[in-house]
Amino acid sequence: MPRLLIVHHTPSPAMQELFEAVVSGATDPEIEGVEVVRRPALSATASDVLEADGYLLGTPANIGYISGALKHFFDTIYYPCLDATRGRPFGAYVHGNLGTEGALKALRDITTGLKWKPVVEPLSLTGAPDSAARQQCWELGATVAASLM
Repeated sequence: MPRLLIVHHTPSPAMQELFEAVVSGATDPEIEGVEVVRRPALSATASDVLEADGYLLGTPANIGYISGALKHFFDTIYYPCLDATRGRPFGAYVHGNLGTEGALKALRDITTGLKWKPVVEPLSLTGAPDSAARQQCWELGATVAASLM
């Protein structure tokens, strides 16, 4: 059974709302045969990454960059997973109170280095999550999970 690994840093109520919407989309009953595994960025391991067939990444934009927790995740898994995960699909969402450009660039640079393939463009969300943002996250989760069916 294909496995989707959701790696997230969820330090705020806004990030929690978005994370729950992503999980809801990824675990929609119409998406059959995909196991969804959730790991906080600080506890996700190279083994988690190697055992997954695709990835969904969630991070706040902190001072113009991805969270330290997600950066730590990438620092930990980069070389152990570099060759074995080449070409695997991924999606991402970034939330910021201001701009998300730096965080999006960092995600793009790191995932390009890993040679992961985006299923869709990463979501850039700012301000308090509204129904449109939650819907976008739901669709992101569903789309990435469905790509593994």
